[in-house]
Amino acid sequence: MSAQPSTRQPRVPSGRTRRNAEKWSWVFMRVTGPVLLVLILTHLFINLMTGDGISQIDFAFVAGKWASPLWQWWDLLMLVLALLHGGNGMRLLINDYAHHAWLRKVLHSALGVAVIGIIVLGSLVIFTFDACPVDADPSLLPSFCEDVR
Repeated sequence: MSAQPSTRQPRVPSGRTRRNAEKWSWVFMRVTGPVLLVLILTHLFINLMTGDGISQIDFAFVAGKWASPLWQWWDLLMLVLALLHGGNGMRLLINDYAHHAWLRKVLHSALGVAVIGIIVLGSLVIFTFDACPVDADPSLLPSFCEDVR
């Protein structure tokens, strides 16, 4: 008499399952891809195609752009989505190529620290950027800094 394989499904704990997490990871990648495409192409168009092109990008250009909350939030959204999108892609590569559980855990941890660290540092740069530093060369500052002093 041969043993029949069990047709009973293994019990899955309630709540968030691994399969559900992978489904949402897949959905996240499909949603953020087109959003990032719009954010990045608009960013490139504004920075490179309007005005004097690449020669206009200097401290004053960035200072003038980040004086507007719209561009601060635009750049923050671009930063966060790009890092989460790229981090999720790297997570999938780690899952595919790191065959030892301990190595996978180390690489996932390093990736998480890098993604969170860059998001935090980038956010600080965007929102604490001083367009009119006190000791800066006046020729490098945007024109609205004269009104501040």
